[in-house]
Amino acid sequence: MLDRDGFRPNVGIILLNQKSQVFWGKRIRTHSWQFPQGGIDRGETPEQAMLRELHEEVGLQPEHVRIVARTRDWLRYEVPDRYIRRDARGHYRGQKQIWFLLQLTGHDWDLNLRATNHPEFDAWRWNDYWVPLDMVVEFKRGVYEMALTELSRYVPRHDSRNRYLRSGMRTRDGEMQEPHYNFDGMDHPARQEPTLSQLMGLHRAMPMQFDLPPGASFDPDPNTSLATMAQALNTTGDPIAPL
Repeated sequence: MLDRDGFRPNVGIILLNQKSQVFWGKRIRTHSWQFPQGGIDRGETPEQAMLRELHEEVGLQPEHVRIVARTRDWLRYEVPDRYIRRDARGHYRGQKQIWFLLQLTGHDWDLNLRATNHPEFDAWRWNDYWVPLDMVVEFKRGVYEMALTELSRYVPRHDSRNRYLRSGMRTRDGEMQEPHYNFDGMDHPARQEPTLSQLMGLHRAMPMQFDLPPGASFDPDPNTSLATMAQALNTTGDPIAPL
């Protein structure tokens, strides 16, 4: 089913887990990775097609997901001639897609790449939202970038910023509160230097709060003050390299 311009109606799916990572599938017997997608059959709405493709490609049922958002308009990409069957060349140009952002409400074990006899993927993983587009077939990269950008405003923010350092907050009366730290589960004025045991308590807590790059570690110097340690955190609360 093609439109008058030669584009086939299609849906794309961005599936989020509870960490706002996205499902990333490896196309069967290839080295390319992509999001689930598929054509809209005659008589289907985009949402109906999305739910069907979701089950066919990753094995999920409607009760396993929640629809967060969708793109407002069709996003189009053209398929190079070398990927088009000879009998379709000249009238088939590519795909026009509605993209859906879904939140997984089920579990990882609900995913099943062998839900049908014609699997699309032979491996999958969770990836950061801004997926590496160089792993996507080249002619789809522009649409991926547009879909990710348009839907990014709806992605839940897991913001742990300034969990251990809060300063400059005003009270209801408009007075400035004294800056203070939070460690060992309690608030302490910034002028109060933490003890070594309190610092090490913070050290033990931090690996549970931050996702460090592979192979990285966070080992504060016991002789370093908490104020100095706080300066080694950027505004999102992630460890950064010392200056």
